[in-house]
Amino acid sequence: MSPTGDPTNTLHVSPANGNLPPIWFFTPEGFFALPLGATPEERTQRADSFVRELYSRGDEEIWEPAAPYYAAIAELMGDTGISYAAMGLFSTAEESDTSDGEVIRHEPSKGVAQCALTVAVASTDQVGPDTDVVAQGILATLSSDPYNDVIWVDLPCGPAVSCITVREYTLSPEVTATGEETKLLTGQIQVHIPLPTGPYTAIFTLYTASMDHWTDIYRMMSAVLQTISFTDPLEALSDDEPPAPPEERS
Repeated sequence: MSPTGDPTNTLHVSPANGNLPPIWFFTPEGFFALPLGATPEERTQRADSFVRELYSRGDEEIWEPAAPYYAAIAELMGDTGISYAAMGLFSTAEESDTSDGEVIRHEPSKGVAQCALTVAVASTDQVGPDTDVVAQGILATLSSDPYNDVIWVDLPCGPAVSCITVREYTLSPEVTATGEETKLLTGQIQVHIPLPTGPYTAIFTLYTASMDHWTDIYRMMSAVLQTISFTDPLEALSDDEPPAPPEERS
């Protein structure tokens, strides 16, 4: 898969709403962040930029009615505690031979795989900073459902629990292109990460109906998880930089 648009790898930080701590993470190229914001004015401004990025080949006839729609979706998501949400759009066209580092953009008509990524921080009743104990409790709880594929994951930011679920839905003829009853297979990857900074758990959820490309989507989610940090990574990089050499004086 390859990106369908021109966004670049981006560093995101979930806002510290009230007492909820922030989380830093990178998303790979191809994700378009929904216009979440604390105020209606902020959501409106972000929605206006979002639709121009998402529909980069559109015009005001497309952007003007689309912006309020996504602003409303962002408001609903914010009310549920989601601090980050994005749409992932990736071309499924076969890659041609290209030089190293060169990115080829494909027409969406050649096929697009879609997914949705959300991030939320939930307050928990954990006692003490031992994230291993918290993760073990999450693992035991999620494993009680036989339809969950639950595993322990050691991330650079600490222990986590991954839960994969696959569901099949029956679509009625009224909502299908063929006018016939259709089966829809979907997959979800949800990763619970206890925070060492307090009684909170970060929940990263990726959902897709593009199951033909599940392997690529799983790898992409894994790449996002490897970048999660509970401290600003840019500050950490600046702290690691060697001090400047002293100026020579004559």
